Amino acid sequence: MRYVVKTVVGEENFVDMAPNRSNNYCCGGGGGFLQSGFPEARRYYGKRKFEQIMATDADYCITPCHNCHAQIHDIKEHYEGKYHTVHLWTIICLSLGILGENERVYLGSDLAEFGL
Repeated sequence: MRYVVKTVVGEENFVDMAPNRSNNYCCGGGGGFLQSGFPEARRYYGKRKFEQIMATDADYCITPCHNCHAQIHDIKEHYEGKYHTVHLWTIICLSLGILGENERVYLGSDLAEFGL
Protein backbone atom coordinates (compact mmCIF):
# COMPACT_ATOMS: atom_id res chain seq x y z
CA MET A 1 0.00 0.00 0.00
CA ARG A 2 2.82 2.43 0.80
CA TYR A 3 4.29 2.01 -2.68
CA VAL A 4 0.93 2.70 -4.33
CA VAL A 5 0.14 5.72 -2.15
CA LYS A 6 3.59 7.26 -2.64
CA THR A 7 3.29 6.72 -6.39
CA VAL A 8 -0.16 8.30 -6.54
CA VAL A 9 0.26 11.27 -4.18
CA GLY A 10 4.01 11.80 -4.52
CA GLU A 11 6.57 10.71 -1.96
CA GLU A 12 6.88 14.29 -0.71
CA ASN A 13 3.20 14.21 0.31
CA PHE A 14 3.33 10.85 2.08
CA VAL A 15 3.35 10.90 5.89
CA ASP A 16 3.73 7.56 7.63
CA MET A 17 2.41 6.81 11.09
CA ALA A 18 4.56 5.74 13.99
CA PRO A 19 4.59 2.96 14.89
CA ASN A 20 3.85 1.45 11.51
CA ARG A 21 3.73 -1.79 9.53
CA SER A 22 3.28 -4.82 11.80
CA ASN A 23 3.49 -2.60 14.90
CA ASN A 24 0.74 -0.22 13.77
CA TYR A 25 -2.37 0.27 15.90
CA CYS A 26 -5.73 -1.16 14.89
CA CYS A 27 -8.48 1.38 14.20
CA GLY A 28 -10.91 -0.59 16.39
CA GLY A 29 -13.61 -1.09 13.74
CA GLY A 30 -12.68 -4.42 12.22
CA GLY A 31 -13.81 -7.94 12.92
CA GLY A 32 -17.46 -6.92 13.00
CA PHE A 33 -16.98 -4.41 15.81
CA LEU A 34 -18.15 -1.56 13.55
CA GLN A 35 -21.60 -3.16 13.36
CA SER A 36 -21.64 -4.58 16.90
CA GLY A 37 -23.92 -1.94 18.39
CA PHE A 38 -21.35 -0.67 20.91
CA PRO A 39 -20.23 2.68 19.43
CA GLU A 40 -18.83 4.13 22.66
CA ALA A 41 -16.63 1.09 23.28
CA ARG A 42 -15.51 1.13 19.63
CA ARG A 43 -14.63 4.81 19.88
CA TYR A 44 -12.78 4.21 23.14
CA TYR A 45 -10.62 1.51 21.53
CA GLY A 46 -10.18 3.68 18.43
CA LYS A 47 -8.86 6.66 20.39
CA ARG A 48 -5.28 5.38 20.23
CA LYS A 49 -5.56 5.24 16.42
CA PHE A 50 -7.07 8.73 16.40
CA GLU A 51 -4.15 10.07 18.42
CA GLN A 52 -1.71 8.30 16.10
CA ILE A 53 -3.33 9.90 13.04
CA MET A 54 -3.40 13.35 14.66
CA ALA A 55 0.31 13.07 15.52
CA THR A 56 1.12 12.92 11.79
CA ASP A 57 -0.46 16.35 11.23
CA ALA A 58 -1.56 15.01 7.82
CA ASP A 59 -4.54 16.48 6.01
CA TYR A 60 -5.74 13.07 4.77
CA CYS A 61 -5.87 9.56 6.17
CA ILE A 62 -6.06 7.00 3.37
CA THR A 63 -7.79 3.76 4.28
CA PRO A 64 -7.75 0.46 2.39
CA CYS A 65 -11.07 -1.02 3.49
CA HIS A 66 -14.62 0.05 4.25
CA ASN A 67 -14.51 -0.85 7.96
CA CYS A 68 -11.35 1.18 8.52
CA HIS A 69 -12.80 4.10 6.54
CA ALA A 70 -16.04 4.15 8.51
CA GLN A 71 -14.27 3.80 11.88
CA ILE A 72 -11.55 6.37 11.16
CA HIS A 73 -14.10 8.84 9.85
CA ASP A 74 -16.31 8.26 12.90
CA ILE A 75 -13.51 8.77 15.43
CA LYS A 76 -12.50 11.92 13.54
CA GLU A 77 -16.01 13.29 13.98
CA HIS A 78 -16.32 12.06 17.59
CA TYR A 79 -12.96 13.43 18.77
CA GLU A 80 -13.11 16.50 16.48
CA GLY A 81 -10.13 15.67 14.30
CA LYS A 82 -8.88 17.88 11.50
CA TYR A 83 -8.16 15.32 8.77
CA HIS A 84 -10.15 13.91 5.86
CA THR A 85 -10.71 10.16 5.57
CA VAL A 86 -10.58 8.74 2.05
CA HIS A 87 -10.57 5.28 0.51
CA LEU A 88 -7.45 4.22 -1.33
CA TRP A 89 -9.52 3.73 -4.48
CA THR A 90 -10.71 7.37 -4.27
CA ILE A 91 -7.12 8.63 -4.38
CA ILE A 92 -6.21 6.24 -7.19
CA CYS A 93 -9.23 7.27 -9.28
CA LEU A 94 -8.54 10.94 -8.58
CA SER A 95 -4.95 10.55 -9.78
CA LEU A 96 -6.18 8.85 -12.97
CA GLY A 97 -8.74 11.59 -13.63
CA ILE A 98 -11.67 9.20 -13.47
CA LEU A 99 -13.24 10.09 -10.11
CA GLY A 100 -16.88 11.04 -10.60
CA GLU A 101 -18.44 14.18 -9.21
CA ASN A 102 -20.65 12.14 -6.86
CA GLU A 103 -17.63 10.25 -5.42
CA ARG A 104 -15.95 13.26 -3.82
CA VAL A 105 -17.88 13.44 -0.56
CA TYR A 106 -14.88 12.83 1.69
CA LEU A 107 -12.41 15.07 -0.15
CA GLY A 108 -11.47 18.42 1.29
CA SER A 109 -11.95 21.67 -0.60
CA ASP A 110 -8.34 21.42 -1.83
CA LEU A 111 -9.16 18.27 -3.86
CA ALA A 112 -12.95 18.34 -4.34
CA GLU A 113 -12.74 20.12 -7.69
CA PHE A 114 -9.48 18.53 -8.85
CA GLY A 115 -9.74 16.95 -12.27
CA LEU A 116 -13.29 18.12 -13.03
